[in-house]
Amino acid sequence: MPNQHSTETLSTQTSSSFLSLTVSPGKVIRGAGVLSTVASEVARLGTRPFIVSGNHTLDISQESLQPIFQSQELHSVSVSYGVDCCEASLKALRKAAKEHKADIIVGVGGGKALDTAKLVAHQLKLPVVTIPTSAATCAAWTALSNVYSATGAFLYDVALSRCPDVLILDYDLIQTAPQRTLVAGIGDAIAKWYEASVSSGHLQETLIIAAVQQARVLRDILFQKSAVALQSSGSEVWQEVVDATVLLAGVIGGLGGAQCRTVAAHAVHNGLTHIAGHGSIHGEKVAYGILVQLRLEEMIQGNQLAASARQQLLKFYAEIGLPQKLADLGLGNITLGELQTAAETSLEPNSDIHRLPFNVALEQLMAAMVSTTAPSQLKIKN
Repeated sequence: MPNQHSTETLSTQTSSSFLSLTVSPGKVIRGAGVLSTVASEVARLGTRPFIVSGNHTLDISQESLQPIFQSQELHSVSVSYGVDCCEASLKALRKAAKEHKADIIVGVGGGKALDTAKLVAHQLKLPVVTIPTSAATCAAWTALSNVYSATGAFLYDVALSRCPDVLILDYDLIQTAPQRTLVAGIGDAIAKWYEASVSSGHLQETLIIAAVQQARVLRDILFQKSAVALQSSGSEVWQEVVDATVLLAGVIGGLGGAQCRTVAAHAVHNGLTHIAGHGSIHGEKVAYGILVQLRLEEMIQGNQLAASARQQLLKFYAEIGLPQKLADLGLGNITLGELQTAAETSLEPNSDIHRLPFNVALEQLMAAMVSTTAPSQLKIKN
């Protein structure tokens, strides 16, 4: 049975609504070599773990985890989720988990592997343990899964009933991932400030104020420490940046809820998945999406702060290697039709882009998407 006390849930009853927030995992274990604790943590929750991983991380689960589980008399099986967190993969995994008589799901890998594991656990009403193998996203923390098509196009997200029961963040394991994944994680995490401040910066609810301020703190940590961290893999400052991208980024959506989570940067990411497929990774597209959002604020509102923030980000991106324009995402030869497809998807009625405090026309979004590196034309008035 799932641990009924594994997730910290804050609920607030008002005269018009009941709000339930999935704030954090039941337990977070972090440090170098902490993967060795996985068997005892899993054994508290079940005896037949079903391990979900990606094609690239399947070896880790088979070579590292299964022997550990066997030594604790845990009967495990490892399965790859395939090409994406898509409906066909989810269906196949649910069937395989039932055949294994799984009583706990263990997710091992990047964001899509963890999203898949969390969603399978949610659908089967089983506990879940997340073990990230890179710092590319905060998926190991959150009560949210994104579902894509088999070709990598974003379809929808699913709010889960709770955060993972246990999150195991092993710095030694994270250090084996390509540096590109941490760079992408920095891009995904720093978006929290630019999105939450726009969607929720004016709100007065205590937890939302806390979430927005945490997003500001997260931004400042990444500005100050990212370049040094990327030059000193495994160091203390590197660990602090990993904590920021995997853990602190998850706190913001947990405290602030959906309205604090995503705005235009993630909406642009979703649109790009319909033309870019698997050519770039999540945080890279989100980082580019921040520039698009700031460009929209600059063009439509005449926002000088947005113009200054975009220029600041362009320098930061150049320093650590985040994409500044479509060409950096492998879309230098994008056609007008493809650009329009991405923009139209970003502007769908249920898109988070509508959390912006102004309306965005298709032509305006397309113009912003091709001018993310434009020099600022705004002047401060005396």
